[in-house]
Amino acid sequence: MRILLVSEDIPYPNMGGLAKHVLNLARALVRAGHQVDLMGNAEHPISVCGDEGDFGGRFFGELNGHHAGWKEISFGMFMPPKRTSIAKNFAQLIMRRAGQYDVVHYHGHIPNVAKFLPADLNFVQTRHDQGSDCFKHTRFRNGEVCSTPDPSVCAECITAKPNAIQRAVSTAAVVRYRKEVAESFTAHKTVFVSDMLLRNLSRSLGNGDWGVTVHNFVDRAKLEKIRESAALLPASGSFQIFVAAKLYPAKGVEPFLRMLAPRLPTHMRLTIAGDGPDEPRLREEFESSQIQFLGWCSPEQTLKLAASANAVVVPSVWEEPCATTVLEGLFLGKPTFALERGGTPELSRYGAEPGQLRLHRDMESLVDDLVSFDPNTQYGYALEGLGCADSAATQLLEIYRMPSRHPVSSTS
Repeated sequence: MRILLVSEDIPYPNMGGLAKHVLNLARALVRAGHQVDLMGNAEHPISVCGDEGDFGGRFFGELNGHHAGWKEISFGMFMPPKRTSIAKNFAQLIMRRAGQYDVVHYHGHIPNVAKFLPADLNFVQTRHDQGSDCFKHTRFRNGEVCSTPDPSVCAECITAKPNAIQRAVSTAAVVRYRKEVAESFTAHKTVFVSDMLLRNLSRSLGNGDWGVTVHNFVDRAKLEKIRESAALLPASGSFQIFVAAKLYPAKGVEPFLRMLAPRLPTHMRLTIAGDGPDEPRLREEFESSQIQFLGWCSPEQTLKLAASANAVVVPSVWEEPCATTVLEGLFLGKPTFALERGGTPELSRYGAEPGQLRLHRDMESLVDDLVSFDPNTQYGYALEGLGCADSAATQLLEIYRMPSRHPVSSTS
């Protein structure tokens, strides 16, 4: 097949999980014998990604306009036409290339784009976050998971105390956006990276045939190589805990540190890879001989650190849709500690054996388990079958080939 992957998250020097997902998928599809090209943003050449950007096809840096602010912060309200305008622009840019391909697969943050594409275009989009009904993409507000479907509450995410006009305009923007998203999912094929995303979406859009689930995946060959290299390193003599996360509230690093730091046993060392707005403050308060902050690390560095650790912790307090960091920990054979929320519980099936993904109702019980964990516990390496890029590509190819927007029942 001739496949065009589309994502405004590519290319950047510091790419997140969505971008890495798309590039892993591109390589898997090329390995399967398909022609794959990628349309990304116009801000950088693909070379800024380094080796990560080598996927085996052509790159078109043509997406633009998605950073338009429309003075929303200045006015303290979401503007109703903004996301419609951005979606229409993306649709026009996609259509310049779409005729050359058998399928267009979009991974990004403009889910209403499908409304503005021709009904006969073989278009698929994967939803990686909660931006199908939440302008912040996280469903996380004031330090708590947000579950309300009320669009008027969204006004408080652009200004703390909206006046009547601000609330009315923001409410209109959310209602309009959700309507366009519903029309998009009705018109074209949609994939969600967890069943949780589908359940949460139904609170706002109602029950419906919105799409199917295909979980995130890992690059098996890369993880095997990194795992083998880590096995040759001498033992550190201490129990190494590894966290890879952006340092801002939703990722939960601060409450994890507040709970762990006073109880950290002398035989444990914690390494944190990631940057973010909270990094300077957290460094000042928590950095010590046992707690190390590395700042931003490349994907290769991050995987090597995870492979050489004794345990991986994913302390997210928001509802992670499908945390690739969890999958990487499991596929590297590490005990992986996380909260039992979002799409994370769905990933237990990818562990080598029961209990490898250690789920907890709150941060206190997670830390209790971590500090008392037997350092001699070993897990195998679940590097076969589902959870790998090649098997996920096979699932997605079935969806690409389906003539209907109703691809299949849930593939999770």
